[in-house]
Amino acid sequence: MSESRDAALTHLDSTGAASMVDVGDKQQTVRVAEAEGLVMMQPATLELILAGEAKKGDVIGIARVAGIMAAKKTHELIPLCHPLMLEKIGVEIVAEPALPGLRVTATARVGGKTGVEMEALTAVSVACLTIYDMAKAVDRSMTISGIRLLAKSGGRSGDWSAGASS
Repeated sequence: MSESRDAALTHLDSTGAASMVDVGDKQQTVRVAEAEGLVMMQPATLELILAGEAKKGDVIGIARVAGIMAAKKTHELIPLCHPLMLEKIGVEIVAEPALPGLRVTATARVGGKTGVEMEALTAVSVACLTIYDMAKAVDRSMTISGIRLLAKSGGRSGDWSAGASS
């Protein structure tokens, strides 16, 4: 956590008021971010989803589309995010029988002046919520956890990975 002690909060102005970051003078670069989250559930729920037998339909396919749609609307959901012209948003959902549950990962890419971490995190969050919504009728005990940034690249701050030491 020492990284956060040295950095200033970028969304506050000199008086401490909320402020959108001015990216006008930043260099345009390719920026990529990857995030993940987990939805843990009963083994029978996972089997139902994987068999495509959920009453609401294709849980994984619909959650993937929901994540993509959410990434495109991040600036409407998070007050100080810039609207971005995303070049790519990919959402992958894989079964993790050992949990049991589903691992959701999202990768966002843009050529721009600000990063896409929030878009990747929003995609993961909404995909996880969609999985919960579509399967809650059979398993209200599902939990969503581990939503986090895995990696980012591009921009003035450079590359960062959750696996790398600070």
